[in-house]
Amino acid sequence: MTRPDVLQIGSYPADDQSALERDFTMHRYLDAADKAGFLAGVAPMCRAIATRGDLGAGREMLNACPQLEMVAVFGVGTDAVDLDLCRARGIRVTNTPGVLTDDVADLAVAMMLAQARGVVGADAWVRSGAWAAQGSFALQRKVSGRRAGILGLGRIGLAVARRLVGFGMPIAYCSPQAKETPVGWTYQPDPVDLAAQSDVLFVTLAATPATRHIVGAAVLAALGPAGMLINVSRAANVDEAALLAALESGALGSAALDVFEGEPTVDPRFLTAPNMLLQPHAGSGTVETRAAMGRLVRDNLRAHFAGAPLLTPVV
Repeated sequence: MTRPDVLQIGSYPADDQSALERDFTMHRYLDAADKAGFLAGVAPMCRAIATRGDLGAGREMLNACPQLEMVAVFGVGTDAVDLDLCRARGIRVTNTPGVLTDDVADLAVAMMLAQARGVVGADAWVRSGAWAAQGSFALQRKVSGRRAGILGLGRIGLAVARRLVGFGMPIAYCSPQAKETPVGWTYQPDPVDLAAQSDVLFVTLAATPATRHIVGAAVLAALGPAGMLINVSRAANVDEAALLAALESGALGSAALDVFEGEPTVDPRFLTAPNMLLQPHAGSGTVETRAAMGRLVRDNLRAHFAGAPLLTPVV
């Protein structure tokens, strides 16, 4: 039986790569020195694209694949895929939701704790000998009981909020409309008003053109000089220039980011910004979850080529 031709845009863990190559003919765009020439040579035969959420599949790439039937995304975000063109051409799109929810929520809470309690700085204080030479590390901030704002109460936002209940944190959230939530959670339709009533603001909403820079100067000013911003969604949801300005001026207390514009290259100002915790887009970065994501990518591809229902369709 002929294996379907699949255009592979980014790297996958070794086990996933081996499993994909057993079932499909993988054309590794990521390895090509001359990417335009490679695409021109293999794209006409490819029936599927296997990509990652951060890499997506844009209009030019989709148009280069006349036989394309499906785009399988390793990740939950589909903002880098031209979904309108996929709909117009009848190209199916899948992603890997659900299996990464807990890990991303865990990291969001870990980032909050690390920032509030100065975990990274305290570790360096001990290692440098400063504890012995200079005494105790500077006092940090309490987490329990502080007010939490959740910008985007989808799967991940809900998982973050449920974890924060264990810290006795009052929960407020912002979504396009109110949702059924536990008693005591507060719905706030405006992001600025949400920030104003939050000590820690978690950004967990899906990225769309409408949400670009939804966290801008006004939201950051409302969060204030004692507030903390945590982004585990997409970089485009936060105005990085406004965030850096707020941190450098003291208008915002602290921030923790797992995503950046242009990653893995980051604005060098982040490296010296005060009260800044940086993570390398590692929200789903556990052995267990990446394995589950890889299986879901393969299962969606297999289902499509077997004529079976897709497990996690987006389009």
